This record gives sequence, structure tokens and C-alpha cells, in this order.
Amino acid sequence: MAENGATEGAQQPQVQMNILGQFIRDLSFENIMAQKGVAGEVQPDVNVQVALDAKKRSAEHQYEVMTKLNVESKNKANDGEPLFVLELDYVGIFNIQGIPEEQMHPFLMIECPRMLFPFLRRIVSDVTRDGGFPPLNLDNIDFVAIYRNELARRQAAAAEIAN
Repeated sequence: MAENGATEGAQQPQVQMNILGQFIRDLSFENIMAQKGVAGEVQPDVNVQVALDAKKRSAEHQYEVMTKLNVESKNKANDGEPLFVLELDYVGIFNIQGIPEEQMHPFLMIECPRMLFPFLRRIVSDVTRDGGFPPLNLDNIDFVAIYRNELARRQAAAAEIAN
């Protein structure tokens, strides 16, 4: 019996993940500073909001993971006037095998966005530079913290509904 258990444990499926494709689903950049004109000193204050979404595709073992960024830069030196707004929906299509079902959701919401992040960072840098600003190099995003915060928010909402 012990040998069977040891053999079964040694034969766990190997995790396989391939990025089959990645693309920009939606991109919007507004250079508000150029439209309105800003007088005086400019001290940018950048706020980045991140939202994640994942869904199963019709093909076996395929998943679509979307990272949605909303980047807003305001001028700290001038009553918080907006300088620019960047909205980006970036999607990766993944083939994932060997992940137990109960671990699939955290894998999709943490590991997949982590794999796409360097490409996302490059797009944000290029778009802000091409839009007339210094390139914005995003800091690393803590996808584990985002996942945990979303779980806590859902649990709090469920508890509120239950009461």
C-alpha cells in the first residue's frame, strides 16, 4: 500500500503553461495637457489601477486572461489638473495543463498576469513617450496582493449580504 501511494505521488501531472497569443484588446491615451495647455510648473502624480479577469475558452485547456490598466497622471503643482489618462486592456491566451481545478483560479489571476507584465510595461512606456511625456516605467505589480484583496472584498460582500 505504501508503495502505491509513493508511486502515485511521484506521478503527479507536470504543470505545462504556454502563451499561445497576446494582444491589445483596447487602448486609449488622452494627452489632456496638450489639449488644454498647462501653464507653470508640472509635477506629475501618477495613479495606476489594475483589474484582472480570466475565463475559460472553448478549446480544451485554453484560458484568456485580461489585465486592465487605468493610469492617470495629475499635476501636483497645479491643483491636481489632469495631464494624461491611459486605459489599456491587454489579453493573453494560455494553454495550461496539470493544474488541479482548485488551484486554477489563483494560477490564472497571479501567474498568467505575471508572465504578461513585461509586455504590458513596454506598451505603457512606449505610449506615454509617444504621447509627449517621459516614458512611464511601471513598478512591478504585486498580483498576489491584488488577488488576496479581491478575495477579501468578495468575502466581505458575501458576509454583508448574509446579514
